[in-house]
Amino acid sequence: MKAVQYREIGAAPEVVTVPEPTPGPGQVLLRVAAAGVCHSDIALMSWSAESFPYQLPLTLGHEGAGTVAALGEGVTGVEEGDVVAVYGPQGCGRCVKCAQGKENYCLRAAELGILPPGLGAPGAMAEFLLVNDARFLVPLNGLDPVTTVPLTDAGLTPYHAIKRSLPKLVPGTTAVVIGAGGLGHVAIQLLRALTPSRVVAVDVSEEKLALARSVGAHETVLSDEGAADRVRRLTGGLGAEGVFDFAGVQPTVTLAGAVAAVEADVAIVGIGGGALPVGFNSTAFDVAVTAPYWGSRSELAEVFDLASAGAVEVRVETYGIDEAPVAYERLHAGKINGRAVILPNG
Repeated sequence: MKAVQYREIGAAPEVVTVPEPTPGPGQVLLRVAAAGVCHSDIALMSWSAESFPYQLPLTLGHEGAGTVAALGEGVTGVEEGDVVAVYGPQGCGRCVKCAQGKENYCLRAAELGILPPGLGAPGAMAEFLLVNDARFLVPLNGLDPVTTVPLTDAGLTPYHAIKRSLPKLVPGTTAVVIGAGGLGHVAIQLLRALTPSRVVAVDVSEEKLALARSVGAHETVLSDEGAADRVRRLTGGLGAEGVFDFAGVQPTVTLAGAVAAVEADVAIVGIGGGALPVGFNSTAFDVAVTAPYWGSRSELAEVFDLASAGAVEVRVETYGIDEAPVAYERLHAGKINGRAVILPNG
């Protein structure tokens, strides 16, 4: 079967032919209909040989959806022909966090060597994907796999970040979304669906700001040296009660802290390596700063329910599997408006 792999440190991903996997006991074989392309992949492929934590070659793709093609011995809960999406941040299933459905915060994943598909384990950017347990499969219930697959990360991750801040996002408040691309344009829709807050989008690209307005941002601000002052003016000098940074580089993290109101939540979602000092004279009083990671299995089901209700949708560009390297080039150049999706069997 064809697969998109990262094979050599510093090299571009390649389309190669690899053996088709066979499900063992407890495993499920998925015929992949769609696999999302994510900035996390770009970050992964930028690591040096000294810091790279995974074995190569690595089949990419941590957002996957498709049809159950075969079942290993003892599998229950799914049947061949079911259309499902894959829950990516897989854990041990037995620790306290996993028992709560929070496998994204599994306490034993590192110890047991459990890695997400595409982020250490073979990913979904292939004609077939081997899933280790049926509990990682979430029914799509009529949703289109192609337009829904980005929600497994680009929807789940912002949903998880926003959900914990809902008590603060009451009428009269402001939520700032920094980075209006793949995750950010979904976050804007989630904020509009779940809160009465005024939503302000910030980005370096006028094209991304146009996307932000089209999906519901009340205000847009170009990210430059004057961005913090403009956001402050929009909030009457008070700042925003919720700030969600989907870039996570140092300039955007600094901006997030500068526009946070007293008792605000700041979520550093992007993995750009930025850090925000917390303490007196560093942020406004009682600002809470978090670095959330993905979301729980139950939250993914909630995101799909929102999609079924028409409250959120992802703008997608589709590519055949042979075009995957081009999709990564376009993503790296900032030319993807929304989210890129690979169709391995399309």
